[in-house]
Amino acid sequence: MSNKKHLSIKSWSEEDRPREKLLAKGKKTLTDAELLAILISSGSRNESAVSLCKRILAKAENNLNALGRFSVNQLMNFKGIGQAKAISIVAALELGRRQQHQDVPKHPKITCSQDVFKYMQPLLGDLSHEEFWVMYLDNSNKIIYKKMIGSGGFTSAAVDVRLIFKEALEKNTISLILAHNHPSGKLEASRADKHLTDQIKSGAQTLSLKVLDHLIITEKAYFSFADANML
Repeated sequence: MSNKKHLSIKSWSEEDRPREKLLAKGKKTLTDAELLAILISSGSRNESAVSLCKRILAKAENNLNALGRFSVNQLMNFKGIGQAKAISIVAALELGRRQQHQDVPKHPKITCSQDVFKYMQPLLGDLSHEEFWVMYLDNSNKIIYKKMIGSGGFTSAAVDVRLIFKEALEKNTISLILAHNHPSGKLEASRADKHLTDQIKSGAQTLSLKVLDHLIITEKAYFSFADANML
């Protein structure tokens, strides 16, 4: 079989021409596999780019969030995916994750726990390690600032409580919302989660600050301390 790299795109089979489909019919008409195929440009000698991408997606259960957790080395395990192609896929999915988050208004108003989840899920939902974030709100419950305070392993993230209050005072904050993820997918507050929440709430009270909520976030759901009457 001849190598398609030496053939014009128009001589490829219809399956191998997602670029032309995008130009002719628009980006929304392409499948996930076709979009990925554009990123990697070509498949292997015996497999089209689209077919290769279908195999990769199948391994991720056809879930782009799951695919976003694949490392460069994991992607390179697929025949036909070298380092350059793997890096292209990882970079594109990371850009998509960041773009999703930047679509959120700069200073959104928080009215309920669902608002917090929509705001933070793009940052935390598909991580393979724990991160602890704090949102700093004004007197209208608008987020004026957010900051990652701690990052750790699969089951915990080290948090410096003093840094939370330092940032709060510098930003003239009225209230705080806490958020961290559980890569395990479990929506249960651990003893450590409860202790940390109480510690931050106690410190906030001495500074006339309010802790409005603490969310535990997974890929598709969340647990709210406020909704559970645990604050």
